Amino acid sequence: MTLATRSHEATPILSLPDRPGGPVIGVLAVQGDFAEHLRMLARVGATGVEVRTPEDLERVDALIIPGGESTAIGKLLARYGLDVAIVARASVPSPDPGGATGQGEPPRPPLAIWGTCAGMILMARDIGDSGSKVVAQPLLGLMDLSVRRNAFGNQLDSFETDLDAPVVSPRQPVHAVFIRAPLIERAGEGVEILARLPDGRPVAARQGHLLATAFHPELTNDLSFHRYFVERVAAATSFAELPVR
Repeated sequence: MTLATRSHEATPILSLPDRPGGPVIGVLAVQGDFAEHLRMLARVGATGVEVRTPEDLERVDALIIPGGESTAIGKLLARYGLDVAIVARASVPSPDPGGATGQGEPPRPPLAIWGTCAGMILMARDIGDSGSKVVAQPLLGLMDLSVRRNAFGNQLDSFETDLDAPVVSPRQPVHAVFIRAPLIERAGEGVEILARLPDGRPVAARQGHLLATAFHPELTNDLSFHRYFVERVAAATSFAELPVR
């Protein structure tokens, strides 16, 4: 299998549905390979929609932050007010604005978020000295992780490998594509490592409702991580009976 080519062409904007028969998974669509994530979500039978504004964010149950240029994505998040909105939704339960009465509605669980590659960088609390020396790297700082940007080199150093990730895929390894990928250098006590490279270095982690992968599952035919994320969101948002393909 050869390295897939990332497509940054915009897909048609999907109308945000009003709570269909399963969770609505938002994909941040300001820059990067969001279209590939939407296709993978469709393949596992999930409802995926593009998120570009805080208003879009309010109508989803989870968010995927895709790969791309982490500095550019971070700056666009700040420009559109999405950085503040994402941190607020991810940090504490909040009343459901879609309630019929606006009163007595149970709080929504914190927003589940999955960051891939650039998304992992944005999710981390620290990137050490690997940030841009020209423009500071904006961070959401949601996960107790220290990561290093471009830990494996430039575009020419991209590679593919199979990873053991028994929590996510107990029966077979997960195929992963690494393109200018970050690497987890430190994980806090509340962080669970989900996958490591064959040499032992961690490249996927979970902290409660937050997930981060250094690689690009959306650029392979392996649905394991997308299925895993959707199943966890379904269980946390009262859609535990939702079948996921």
